[in-house]
Amino acid sequence: MACRTCRRQLMLLTRQAGSIAEIQNAATAQRLIAPVVGSQSGQRRSFKSTPNQPAINIRETIAKVFQSTAEPYRIINATENIYKTCAREADYTIPDKDRKAGTITKTAEGEDIGEGKTMWHEDFKLAPTFSTWSQITMLHLYLVFARLRDLEPDAARSWQRQLTDHFFFNAEERMDLTHGITSRGLRHRYLKDLFVQWRGVIAAYDEGVIKGDAVLAAAVWRNVFKAREDIDVRSLAAVVSWMRLCLKMLDQIPDEALHYQTEAVFKWRAKNELMLVDKPTRELDGQLVQETPPVQKVAV
Repeated sequence: MACRTCRRQLMLLTRQAGSIAEIQNAATAQRLIAPVVGSQSGQRRSFKSTPNQPAINIRETIAKVFQSTAEPYRIINATENIYKTCAREADYTIPDKDRKAGTITKTAEGEDIGEGKTMWHEDFKLAPTFSTWSQITMLHLYLVFARLRDLEPDAARSWQRQLTDHFFFNAEERMDLTHGITSRGLRHRYLKDLFVQWRGVIAAYDEGVIKGDAVLAAAVWRNVFKAREDIDVRSLAAVVSWMRLCLKMLDQIPDEALHYQTEAVFKWRAKNELMLVDKPTRELDGQLVQETPPVQKVAV
């Protein structure tokens, strides 16, 4: 796993390689267009196809050339936008005054507690920590990964690889800038642990999606809610219902529209599913009210 410095160098080399490829492709396109455009006098030539010289569809050739060049950049840009949407769902900050004074509040496990005002912090009562942020980000990434499996194998791997890279580079940056972990060796050790968690999250959620809501709820409880015994079961049910809904909405997006419609799926908040979770209780309460006879007043 490359560090942030190596990533910057890699991105620079990628841009340079892309520029060279564009120049080469442009030169190739020019050689293809030249016979059709005509001579220097500006006269347009017309060629008839012969058995030895089949007609060349110039437009299709040029489109393929530029599509092959632009596709990697389109994937990088699309996955970066999608990742930013996933990463800000449980975003948090560590106040500078607490960091400088060394007065950052800690959890029982020793994690730094910051300040967070997202739905996951306020409505689902999750602490604004790195662990919460990483688990919620991985939860959103998993939903995207599940949809990407419907793509062609090579395309799916490219999208998934870029999303994974965005996550781990951002996680390392957050360790350094937000939590002050300046040791690269220590960061890489934490990143290895995080990678193991990420693989476990994929396996656990896959099992839950296949085997049913009870298994999926158990996976969410272990990962997102850290197997707390004081968890509100309504919140757990709402998250499971929200995951099912997101998977359904992502499945309805055409492949060619994934790069700009995926972000819209996560605008539907998980807390909205609490209304669905509470619906049977409301109906039961209404039924009990209708069946309960009114209290008769006895005259004295």
